[in-house]
Amino acid sequence: MSTATPASPKTLRDRMVDTIAATHLLTTAVENALRAVPRHEFVPNVTLEEAYADQSITIKPNPAGDLPLSCASVPSLVADMLVWLRAKPGDTVVEIGAGTGYNAALLAHLVGPDGQVVTIDIDQDVTAHARTMLDATGNTAVTVLTRDGALGAPEYGHPNRMIVTVGAWDIPTAWWDQLQPGTRLVVPLSWRGQTRCLGLDRLGDRMVSDVVELCGFVPMLGQDGERTAAIDADGLVTLHFDADQHIAPATQRGVLEQPKTTVASGVTIRGDESFDGVWLRLTAADPATCRITADRAAVDSGLCRPAIPARSPALAEGDSLAYLTLTRREVEGPTRWELGATGHGAAGRHLAERLCEQIRAWDRARDARPTITLYPARTPDDQSGGGYVIDKPGVRMVIAY
Repeated sequence: MSTATPASPKTLRDRMVDTIAATHLLTTAVENALRAVPRHEFVPNVTLEEAYADQSITIKPNPAGDLPLSCASVPSLVADMLVWLRAKPGDTVVEIGAGTGYNAALLAHLVGPDGQVVTIDIDQDVTAHARTMLDATGNTAVTVLTRDGALGAPEYGHPNRMIVTVGAWDIPTAWWDQLQPGTRLVVPLSWRGQTRCLGLDRLGDRMVSDVVELCGFVPMLGQDGERTAAIDADGLVTLHFDADQHIAPATQRGVLEQPKTTVASGVTIRGDESFDGVWLRLTAADPATCRITADRAAVDSGLCRPAIPARSPALAEGDSLAYLTLTRREVEGPTRWELGATGHGAAGRHLAERLCEQIRAWDRARDARPTITLYPARTPDDQSGGGYVIDKPGVRMVIAY
């Protein structure tokens, strides 16, 4: 029997923050907030060790068995988003997605007694939990609203900061109206099958990014711009694409049964190197960019072997498809993998070569991140600057490298 004294919540919390600080750039204010706010009191149904691990915690499961309806985000991502938000004492902050209330408590610590935090969620169970936890931890000044987050909080005026802790597919008109020039928005925004957390400054009639980082979030309810479709008879392989794209699931059905063509890019990576920038490059260059997901059975049978089966970039056009692949190369020293593409259908080789072109473009500047500028929907071309344009109902995105 162990006689060791269990670690205290403060010890575990400090250990969590020390671990995050070792690999993430924290401001003093955010670090102090993380050390002060007791995360375990917002997630009462897990152990202390789980509460202070760098992992998400499901708060409300999804009866359909898909992504949870609500969860406490990974602490390191919470920390990053707070750094990107740049909230300061006295600010009014609106949070879309109440979660457990933990993030709102961190925000309250950042803005201090002269600031205001309003957290919003469409799910009454979620807001009830957040309200209870906030009150129990002394954060009674935080306002909790049950409503569609797309509406924002107009009755609280114009916030200095808005942070979105659910995955958004669009920027609603209400957010444009409430965020005035000089304010800041941090939002996980999805396009072409992937989600990036954007840190944006409102500058006149537009919002301009200085942060573009890969992330994953529970999707925001009410924004149904992403489409999904199985492309094989057994439903093992699925494409995810946007409503504005000319991708017809019926013409893709059975494409994986067509002869395949493999194209090598000549670009290699180590096993520990990230290549998510390839996908980002594709979204700024090719209108056929989407996401492919393959179940283990599809991979094991050889039907489809994308680089990352759970989520890889692909190009879908007409009755043809190509997706990103990884091939192990025998070299001296650490194992290396070559990025390439596998194509199916009449234009499969052409699509695979297009994908490899973007792999090579990424390789020439691996650390490059685009500037993403958001304009209100239907902004005229001559007023929306240069770059690749993606139009959504509420926003015109311009992606420029």
